[in-house]
Amino acid sequence: MWDLGLVGFGNVGQGLARILEGKRGPLRERYGFECRVTFIADPVKGSVLNPSGVDLGSVLEEIEKTGTLKGHPDATEKDTLSLIRGDYARVITEATYTDLSTGEPGVSHIRAALEKGVHVVSTNKGPVSIALPELLALAGSKGVSYFFEGVVMSGTPTLNLAREALAGCDITGAMGIVNGTTNYILSRMEEGMGYDEALKKAQELGYAEADPTGDVEGWDAAVKVQVLAKVIMGEPIKVEDVDRKGITGITPDDIASAKGRGARIKLIAEVGRDGGKLVAKVAPREVPLTHPLAGIMDATNALTLVTDHLGEVTIVGPGAGRVETGQALLTDLLAVHRKHGRG
Repeated sequence: MWDLGLVGFGNVGQGLARILEGKRGPLRERYGFECRVTFIADPVKGSVLNPSGVDLGSVLEEIEKTGTLKGHPDATEKDTLSLIRGDYARVITEATYTDLSTGEPGVSHIRAALEKGVHVVSTNKGPVSIALPELLALAGSKGVSYFFEGVVMSGTPTLNLAREALAGCDITGAMGIVNGTTNYILSRMEEGMGYDEALKKAQELGYAEADPTGDVEGWDAAVKVQVLAKVIMGEPIKVEDVDRKGITGITPDDIASAKGRGARIKLIAEVGRDGGKLVAKVAPREVPLTHPLAGIMDATNALTLVTDHLGEVTIVGPGAGRVETGQALLTDLLAVHRKHGRG
């Protein structure tokens, strides 16, 4: 039985909780995986603690009714780091808000867990961008795992595809649509919406944050390019090294003009080599309608990996969503279970 702590209880944490609540039997029968959530820590919604196991159904009901955990019977005043450093969990999920400039608070959460000898699975891009070598080294020194499948395409298994399914291949490049918010906006603009209206719709649907800068200016995609460069190509770069341009300058006339040339404008993330030098960039590009990426619409993501043995391999799937990203955490939890035993 794995004792599990959930750090961050927004859409992603709630998505995982719903999966765990609904699939206890199948997870036990198919994978021999059993867990109990001993604490949930969220800096905004509050925290709950029960070493015997939090009732996920009641927690989800409380969140749905009140938007907070502060009135739950298991509510605690302990702060997040105290819960992580306590002897409450052998594995934590980290899915808090991402500050792409500092990686905090995720870096501190993950570092504290690893120092304690606790496994970490995370969808948080900030720590991977800012502190991946340090955190992996710390995990190795403590004999625990730090997995982060969900940082590129949520529940769509991009990193596992590259590292596991394509083991033995040299991956020489990658390009794709890795930000669902901007792809949704561009899809709506093609239907005739203006940029501001399309952005508002994306915010209403939960695809875009109240401050959409990270998405529409290309920062989110740039961090994902940085992760791809590090993880699948072995090139440690900074996010500032990514040549970045967002979609805020795209107009309906640009969309119509591209359509007249038999193309669609997509925000394309790309990493590869040119004459031995790594090239990493994010920019709107006209993609011919004959290209597979041109057909990727709405909040869907797609990534093409260029390999020596198989040529181009493309994976398509959701790049956002509560349950979809929760699935990425579950994938990594099962990987911890396979690697380290039954808890």
